[in-house]
Amino acid sequence: MIRFMDLHSINKRFDKEFIKAYTGFLASGSYILGDEVDTFETNFANYCGTKFCIGTANGLDALILIFKAYIELGLLEKGDEVIVPANTYIASILAIIHAGLHPVLIEPDEETFNISPTKVEDAITWKTRAVMAVHLYGQLADMNSISELVKKYNLLLIEDAAQAHGAKNNDGVKAGNFGNAAGFSFYPSKNLGALGDGGCVTTNNLELANMIRKLSNYGADSKYVNAVKGYNSRLDEIQAMFLNIKLPFLDRDNGHRTEIANTYFSKISSNKIKLPNFSKDGDHVFHQFVIRVDNRDNFVNYLNKKGVETLIHYPIPPHKQKALKEYSYLNLPITEKIHKTVVSLPLYPTMNKQDVQKIIELINTY
Repeated sequence: MIRFMDLHSINKRFDKEFIKAYTGFLASGSYILGDEVDTFETNFANYCGTKFCIGTANGLDALILIFKAYIELGLLEKGDEVIVPANTYIASILAIIHAGLHPVLIEPDEETFNISPTKVEDAITWKTRAVMAVHLYGQLADMNSISELVKKYNLLLIEDAAQAHGAKNNDGVKAGNFGNAAGFSFYPSKNLGALGDGGCVTTNNLELANMIRKLSNYGADSKYVNAVKGYNSRLDEIQAMFLNIKLPFLDRDNGHRTEIANTYFSKISSNKIKLPNFSKDGDHVFHQFVIRVDNRDNFVNYLNKKGVETLIHYPIPPHKQKALKEYSYLNLPITEKIHKTVVSLPLYPTMNKQDVQKIIELINTY
């Protein structure tokens, strides 16, 4: 069976470094917000080109804390509207809701799967205060157009960069450095994955960074001195340790992902398959390689019987989830069509060429 992803092979490359660092971690006696977290926050901010990085417990918390911090700073109020693509993973929408804000779900661009600038402008009302641009599957949203829109209407721009570590535009600006703030996830399967949960916020705003850091640590200015009603959402020291080891190899791994993607692009010839949109300018780091196919169940069953594992990102659109039943009335045909036809093919940096070739051959004979 060709597995969809092999996390063991991805992380085994770092066995010696992990063990050595873990020995030092145990000996340090510093297990919460120690040197490893400080080092990672500095390193990842430098990598993204931002002034600040604040580690969090996970990617969802990173997004929630951005909105909560803006509420504390008086730039957002409970009930304000945040425009978000309807076909995103539910976490993007949950972050808005958990912060006490109102998500406005809009249709994506059908070719890129990303938020549509045209539809963003159509959705802006007097209640709109922010736009969340999701870099879905690892591809940058159209940040130039969206940046112009938020300036025009004086809105906040939040990036959900959970799947886009290292994606960059033609000017070399990376995900996490386009908006007012960005949330990242370091879930193990991400392009930069920890060995457990983890996340962070990147921003260039000192006041926002200080508020997020405060909120993530019980609202404390200093030990036992609490200025605001905070939370406990800190990046684990041990996960920061793993991330510090893996970060220097992120660009190389993204390069391997792109090589595999380019092989898929150049050799998949079946007219039953719609390949993803890709500009070939580095704006896609292929967290997922998502094709579209009619009669998806037949296609998935065919590959499974031939020994190829696939996944669907995502089978049910957020507005059709029971958890968000209050949005079930929405008419979102593009979103629903995407969710009914997408299939993610295996793609990860340690994948061998033989498996890639076998997948291509099977698709071309489907």
